[in-house]
Amino acid sequence: MWTSAHAKRLVFLVHRWTGVAACVLMALWVFSGVVMLFVGYPKLLPTEHLQALPSLSTNQTYLSVEAVLKQSQSAAKVQQIMLTTIAGRPSYRLQEADGTLRVIDASKGAAAPAPDDVTALRSAQAFLAGAHGVVQGRTQDDRWTHSALLNPHRPLIKVLMDDSASTLLYISSTTGEVVMDVPRNQRYWNYVGAWLHWVYMFREGPKDPVWSWLVIGLSALGTVSAVAGAFVGIWRWRFNGRYKSGAKTPYREFQMRWHHITGLVFGVMMIFWIFSGLMSMNPLGIFSPQGARPDLRAYQHAGIGNNPSRLTTKEALTLLSAEGVDTREVEWKVMDGHPYLLAFNGVGETRILPANLAIPQVDREFERSKLEQAAKKLLPFAIHSTTLLSEYDAYYYRRGEASMYSAAARDLPVLRMQFEDPGNTVVYINPASGDVVLSLDRTQRTGRWLFNFLHSWDLPWMLRHSWPRDAILVLLSIGAFFLALTGIVLGYRRLKLFICHKRRCLS
Repeated sequence: MWTSAHAKRLVFLVHRWTGVAACVLMALWVFSGVVMLFVGYPKLLPTEHLQALPSLSTNQTYLSVEAVLKQSQSAAKVQQIMLTTIAGRPSYRLQEADGTLRVIDASKGAAAPAPDDVTALRSAQAFLAGAHGVVQGRTQDDRWTHSALLNPHRPLIKVLMDDSASTLLYISSTTGEVVMDVPRNQRYWNYVGAWLHWVYMFREGPKDPVWSWLVIGLSALGTVSAVAGAFVGIWRWRFNGRYKSGAKTPYREFQMRWHHITGLVFGVMMIFWIFSGLMSMNPLGIFSPQGARPDLRAYQHAGIGNNPSRLTTKEALTLLSAEGVDTREVEWKVMDGHPYLLAFNGVGETRILPANLAIPQVDREFERSKLEQAAKKLLPFAIHSTTLLSEYDAYYYRRGEASMYSAAARDLPVLRMQFEDPGNTVVYINPASGDVVLSLDRTQRTGRWLFNFLHSWDLPWMLRHSWPRDAILVLLSIGAFFLALTGIVLGYRRLKLFICHKRRCLS
């Protein structure tokens, strides 16, 4: 008959033998997690991209957007039009519905040829003024370029620069733009940071189901081992009274004693970290959005390619310059059937320029009523509430530069709208751009708590006080690392005794 004694014995055995491998994983994950607090996985931040661009000159001759679209055989499929500078030349970058990117010379109207090494070097040297580079070849994917955002740009051209940071740049083979910069120090620290933490030595390509399930399996193993260890630690601790030694713990040997004590103190935090790491992989899609998702095409109500602008490019730049805007990029957009231009300066600030008014004027943001009217088309459900947030909330917040979310625009104020759909979807719209910057249904919000919060402590008030948060996380990590380290010693001893016993039995 199965008894509680048998159950306890099983828990002891599970912790003992899973801990042999799990403690090594936990030590590596905790150590690399601390590194990731301060050095993130490589990414090109929007401000880095914009700061490296020259101002768009009002003295330049620009082909009209309409003329550019006429050259396209699929103007109706164009989803994005951006005026930018690529390899020192003003260029229109077009993106179609399937993600295909095309570049057209903004002054001549000719389609840009596929970037070669000369173009890549020119683009790299424009990105890092005063530095020279050497082309290192092309890569479909390597240890720093797993991000799916880079898929339209693959293969990537690698250029190593001779600047003081020995920066490795990745250039798009589609557009010729710099899409990733990785300074030497970031490369080195990432070997013991994100690359180690995410077990990227086993990952092949931007999408690797084998790697995904490997991480899920290792995380599940660690969670089971840590939970079993928590039960063992509680059972073995004398909450009332003491053992014959006078201690609360029965263990007298140094490693066992401190493994028990640190497990009781830091074990819960260890469980949260490993379990939330498992949740970050969204196993079996349990946090994938359910039901209808916000329809961004309906929000636009018209395609960019089918909505002509009264403003010429030069007129738009002249109006922006008159308002003191140092324009680096301009994007043609549509909201609720009304075309407008969104201009970016060198620090990521935006200005809005309506494109179908007889007398256009530069605005800082959209009127709330216009955003609310357009938002009604996002979902075929009533809007339960609308709030203009001037402070971050539990779902919309800004992360530090080292975070993998740091490239996401999280500006304030933001319009928060909750719909009455089955998933109670919450949508955030940026008045300074008109963009839907975030949407979460109930399952996604659950995932936010089980992954982001448990893993990163990313409530807005915690993020506002970054150094106390970081200091506490580091101290907890030191304790968790010591817990794992003592476990490694005990696991090594147990494994060594087991092997020796097997050898004696075979001899």
